Amino acid sequence: MQLLSPTAWTDYELIDSGDFEKLERFGKYLTIRPEPQAVWDKQLPRSEWDKMAHVRFVSKSSSSGEWKKLKEMPDQWKINYAFAGNNHWAKNELPTLTFRLGLTSFKHVGVFPEQAVNWEYIYNSITAIKANNPRFLNLFAYTGGASLAAKAAGADVTHVDSIKQVVSWAKENMDHSNLSNIRWVVEDALKFVKREEKRGNKYNGIILDPPAFGHGPNGEKWKLEDNINEMIKGVVNLLDADEHFLILNAYSLGFSSIIIENLLREKGGKKLETGELFLQSKVNNKLPLGVFGRFKNF
Repeated sequence: MQLLSPTAWTDYELIDSGDFEKLERFGKYLTIRPEPQAVWDKQLPRSEWDKMAHVRFVSKSSSSGEWKKLKEMPDQWKINYAFAGNNHWAKNELPTLTFRLGLTSFKHVGVFPEQAVNWEYIYNSITAIKANNPRFLNLFAYTGGASLAAKAAGADVTHVDSIKQVVSWAKENMDHSNLSNIRWVVEDALKFVKREEKRGNKYNGIILDPPAFGHGPNGEKWKLEDNINEMIKGVVNLLDADEHFLILNAYSLGFSSIIIENLLREKGGKKLETGELFLQSKVNNKLPLGVFGRFKNF
């Protein structure tokens, strides 16, 4: 089992975590947000957190709340992500992604920083595929970090999410990153996969990052433990026979990487990698943020 964390991201930093909160820097602005995994004590005193932070999220219910500004800052701002790439690439040859962030009523700001590990894997995998115009599918795609990584690497990208406003946000990130021609689909992910199976469509790369709970645009219900096995059975049928890779990412309390291994073992075989994603804080504690499984065939 691997433990993976982003490295050398200039515009992001986890400063501290604990007491069910995390203190993060996005660009030049510091946020305090709830974090259910942070069951330990803070390393820095609460007074230091409040002194450093620009804004704190105050929960009003399990799914919503409001931001309390501690210092002046905008409601929206941008950050960049520069790819690390493989060692044989010169830094100035690699693309940079730009994300528009914002203070939402559901505590998120528009990017999950731990996913940079997956962006690097996607970028490196697509650039290694020999097929012309490799096809990439991003399911439960949110604001599009994985879609942007694939497009920057030269893929034909399909981006699927059930929330229209989030897809619009992803389009903004595409424009800010000087990319174009991503295919946007607002649909229930499981329905989309079943339809692609019937059509016989194939992809060289697929990532799915499903939530613990969710709803499709027409009220379709998603529950991770109830639906993930059916989803994986469909997704593996969409993989190109000759060159393909797959990433399954899951953030759900109590969801083990062994579950991921069991779901992907038959298709991934000896090439299957599993583990946890985490963020390393400035004060040296580690914040776990999901489990993953991935494999490639090329």
